Amino acid sequence: MEILLSPPIAFVIYAGLGLLIILYGYYTAPTEDTSQNTLKRSLYGSGEAGPETRGVPGYKPFLLISLFFAILHLGVLVVGLSDLSLSSVIYLIALTLALVALILG
Repeated sequence: MEILLSPPIAFVIYAGLGLLIILYGYYTAPTEDTSQNTLKRSLYGSGEAGPETRGVPGYKPFLLISLFFAILHLGVLVVGLSDLSLSSVIYLIALTLALVALILG
């Protein structure tokens, strides 16, 4: 039973299970009939045409926010698990400077 918990064996087991789930999805999914009426596949918005521009700007505006929270959470985890020594104070100062630099751009 101990061998099943080793990371390579567990990865192979989970990869096999994931592959089985994907194959099950492929076999049970309905096929798309392209000979149907194209109005069923078009957007409907009160009789108006759909917008031509993209609705979502992408991930670029959110990258700064995600980096801020990643640095903040990992920093709090490291400082929270450390003792209050000089090295943790130096790390906290460096963390603060990194967050300020990230905020100011």
